[in-house]
Amino acid sequence: MMSFLGQILLPFLVVAAGVSDLLTMRIPNWLNILIALAFFPMALATGMPMEALLWHCLAAVAVLGVGFGLFSAGFIGGGDAKLFASAALWLGWAQLPQFLIYTAIAGGVLAVIVQSWHLFRVEGEVHEIGWAKRLFGRKIDLPYGIAIAAGTILAFPGSWWMPLAS
Repeated sequence: MMSFLGQILLPFLVVAAGVSDLLTMRIPNWLNILIALAFFPMALATGMPMEALLWHCLAAVAVLGVGFGLFSAGFIGGGDAKLFASAALWLGWAQLPQFLIYTAIAGGVLAVIVQSWHLFRVEGEVHEIGWAKRLFGRKIDLPYGIAIAAGTILAFPGSWWMPLAS
């Protein structure tokens, strides 16, 4: 049961963060804190070795430092930086290169989609529906939480959590 929870919890939470970022352009602090704090009891309950736990923490600290550098430079939002670090905590040092590559690719695809959206914005009757008007009727920035969620999910199968199924 715990191994199954360890395999579904992170994907579920990062998808929630990505959806929140898409709809509100914000990733709530409570969600980033939940993602980060849920790691520790799950790691202990599933028997993660202490050395692996420390490498996971090192990955999170490194990504948090880089993320806040990107935030300070105005490239990403603060919620994105925190989500990036929380996901890195779960993925660990070994999966960090794959996570970064997948997230960068997903971010590029997302940027193309957003640019296309600005060029070919949906017009017509959809603007008369309340939720659709809010979603389709505004200029969309780049909700990078979606790219981070995609990168996390793509890197997750190679993480420490997935061999637990065997």
